[in-house]
Amino acid sequence: MRRVYLIVAVILISCQAASSFKPRPTEITTPTQTAVPTIIPPTAASLPTVTPTALPETEFNVILHPDGSLFVGDQISIEVISLADIDLKEMKVQVQVDGIKNDQSLAGFSEQGIGGRLQATFNWIWDTGDLQPGEYQINFSIQPEGTSWMETVRLLPADDVPNPEPAAHWVTETLECCEIYFISGTDFAHDLPSLMDIIQVQAEQAVLSMGVGFDQRIPVTILPRVLGHGGFAADEIYVSYIESNYAGNDLAQVLHHEMIHILDRRLGGDLRPSLLVEGLAVYLSQGHFKKEPIIPRASALVDLGWYLPLTELADSFYTSQHEIGYLEGAGLVEFMINRYGWLAFSDFYRDIHPHPSERESKALDAAVQAHFDISFQQLESLFTAELKRQHIIPDMRADLILSVNYYEAVRRYQLILDPSAYFLTAWLPEGEQMRQNGIVADYLRRPSTSQNLNIEELLIEIDLQIRAGNYFQAGKALYLVNQKLDLIQNDILTGTYQPKQDQHSFIRAE
Repeated sequence: MRRVYLIVAVILISCQAASSFKPRPTEITTPTQTAVPTIIPPTAASLPTVTPTALPETEFNVILHPDGSLFVGDQISIEVISLADIDLKEMKVQVQVDGIKNDQSLAGFSEQGIGGRLQATFNWIWDTGDLQPGEYQINFSIQPEGTSWMETVRLLPADDVPNPEPAAHWVTETLECCEIYFISGTDFAHDLPSLMDIIQVQAEQAVLSMGVGFDQRIPVTILPRVLGHGGFAADEIYVSYIESNYAGNDLAQVLHHEMIHILDRRLGGDLRPSLLVEGLAVYLSQGHFKKEPIIPRASALVDLGWYLPLTELADSFYTSQHEIGYLEGAGLVEFMINRYGWLAFSDFYRDIHPHPSERESKALDAAVQAHFDISFQQLESLFTAELKRQHIIPDMRADLILSVNYYEAVRRYQLILDPSAYFLTAWLPEGEQMRQNGIVADYLRRPSTSQNLNIEELLIEIDLQIRAGNYFQAGKALYLVNQKLDLIQNDILTGTYQPKQDQHSFIRAE
């Protein structure tokens, strides 16, 4: 079954790439005239053709959590994902597992995650604490009158659980701004004394930026692994902190971004379009994954032919190219604040209302006309004219090209070898319930084959080289990462892929 999911990941890559931007090839030179290899995000044309015959006959895929090997004592969650374009509104999944003694074995399909993936989710349905090591059967059936199948899962001895998990537990630290939740024995726990001031300072700066305080302490859950791009905000903030962070962000930058989201939500608004929600957070954080000059950097998008029309971006923000979307959103916010002032922008932003078409671009157009007496299209013309007036230095252009392609490689790696981390469908169970039940494995375990570690080391090196301005070295490492992913992807499609260490063991019987 693991192979099935990887094949699906390849299809997702193809679909994502097909809807992505298609930049024109460009040669970059550093100040020393050292050429950087042209790196372009993967396109559908560059990937092997995948046809329905490559998939097994079943219309559903199963993912178990925590990631990697499973051990006696684990509380296991199950995701059942639809692979076919079928109507599942009235359908449910029945799950029967050896050792289950509760009635939580029936679930309907619903959209999950930023990407709205249609799936049935069984959170911590299987408590294996009283079982012996060995193989166990899980029976699935789609109700009513649907597909049924069985899978066999291997549980390893509890004594084999890797460190630091056996002694790991949730710890809480309280600051004036926040309740910090983290797991003992992790990198964050080790660096705790130096991190508390960073968290408090970021909260204070976010409050100053937004002009409103927190009405209560913010729950901040520290993830000891990379999920998505390293940060999420809902009722609480989730942020990755791990020494080997292959997504290249730092704690202060991500925390400030997510704290802006919390305060933004508190200030409210009938409709806050994603383009402006993320643009505001990047603008007030002075950059996305790092500090950066937003308007000059956004101007390079026009020069490269990477600029996405705002109507298109507003209506499909989270499925557009990630770094470009966030940079354009931040550039637009900065442009509007520079032109109209903070108060006028804020009045406009809090006074956007849903349009009957449900298109955010239409809602934006109506609000722009009401507040500034111009159309959204006219606003965009003013914005792009300002971008074209900017002077673009070679280093900024090179940095942008490599940064966009670096994060494309990060997401491609996640889809193929770390699927629970992919930002649109990340496995991010509720922190409060995990703490109450003492569950740590969902966050501590991650794919750690030699292939994973090798590619993650290269991704870390790429980020360090970009930040240091060593663009040629970054380009070479990026090319190598994509070569390695190409080989793995090809092995998956040809059925010859072999993980370099034990992962979930599935034996499917229809």
